[in-house]
Amino acid sequence: MSTRITAANVRLKRAYEPADAGDGTRVLIDRLWPRGVSKAAAAVDLWLKDVAPSTELRKWFGHDPARWAEFQDRYAQELGQHPQAFEQLRDMARAGRITLVYAARDEAHNDAVVLRQLLLGQTATRAHPPASRP
Repeated sequence: MSTRITAANVRLKRAYEPADAGDGTRVLIDRLWPRGVSKAAAAVDLWLKDVAPSTELRKWFGHDPARWAEFQDRYAQELGQHPQAFEQLRDMARAGRITLVYAARDEAHNDAVVLRQLLLGQTATRAHPPASRP
């Protein structure tokens, strides 16, 4: 199995958008269930709460673009505390397409964007992604 994850294998989609066949495995990455979305409509295959930002970090960030760079750093550090959940996502993305499902309105400044960057081995900030297996 290849260790590299291609960009095509990690998609992002809001929980309020309809699922489609091209989504692959749909993984909800929020700590809270999206408001007003039924389980049937969400069509998630896995709810991985352990990769979500902590409640404290989520509230501190508040989707304020001025805090974006620091949020990325802090979130990457938090992910390092849950290496098994991150590795589970990484393994899934290596095996095929996954769609990270999230509820945030801001499509450019949210945890799914950071998580995708880390899965693809990209770091836009000073933060280091969680350690990976050899």
